[in-house]
Amino acid sequence: MAKLCFIGLGRMGFPMAGHLAAAGHEVVVFNRNRARAEEWARSHKGRVGSSIADAVSESEFVFSCVGDDPDIAEVVAATFPAMRKGAIHIDHTTGSAALAATLAREAERTGLAFVDAPVSGGEAGAQKGQLTVMCGGDEAAYAKAEPVIRAYAKMVRRLGPAGAGQKTKMVNQICIAGVVQALSEGIAFAEAAGLDPLAVVDVISKGAAQSWQMENRAATMHARKFDFGFAVEWMRKDLRITLAEAQTNGAKLPVTALVDQFYADIERMGGKRWDTSSLIARLSRP
Repeated sequence: MAKLCFIGLGRMGFPMAGHLAAAGHEVVVFNRNRARAEEWARSHKGRVGSSIADAVSESEFVFSCVGDDPDIAEVVAATFPAMRKGAIHIDHTTGSAALAATLAREAERTGLAFVDAPVSGGEAGAQKGQLTVMCGGDEAAYAKAEPVIRAYAKMVRRLGPAGAGQKTKMVNQICIAGVVQALSEGIAFAEAAGLDPLAVVDVISKGAAQSWQMENRAATMHARKFDFGFAVEWMRKDLRITLAEAQTNGAKLPVTALVDQFYADIERMGGKRWDTSSLIARLSRP
């Protein structure tokens, strides 16, 4: 069992830190909103750090799950100087590959290690401990971190050096964007054609069209219920990062760019906090 710290107790971080405590690790948590950290401590075995420095000072592993590149940079500016030599910072935030590579180099210079480890599976996956974790970083650091990460992962794998985890998450979001748009159009077509969309989905989900989105979101999309899951504003952040990376590596992403604009339409409709399956809502507009 390890001494570790978890920074960022949002919808994902709260249950992830809980799984680490349940696995028997000695967990210290820190959150900008201290009330959220205290709520976590009432539900799980662990303590609340008085500051980031206090939370990380004795930790072998420091976990973070925050919002975007500026948030990651702010957290690391506080963690790296306070971490013990040889400690490993595992960041679950979805951010840019360039920042991950920069932070890995900075960590190495100071006797630490940094693993970029964005996740997929949403809030439900975090609660169930069934996340997919895509990692980049030093092989030895990853080997030490992997058994700890498995407390909340159904799949965890190192894909390459620093930044590889973030790039893999970009592939994940590219694929989701296209699938959700196609599913939206398929359901809207079934509705317009006078078919029973749920019966149609039940049939085609047993064939080549099957997907996680179809199995888990088709019924709620047909019902126009979008009050759960991964928010549109966060998907747009991820797609912004992905499209910027494509500008760097030369990849052509015409469908992804188009779906990003469709999500912009959803935001203009007031749906920035709707689930990403809300793409179907723009097809129902007059």
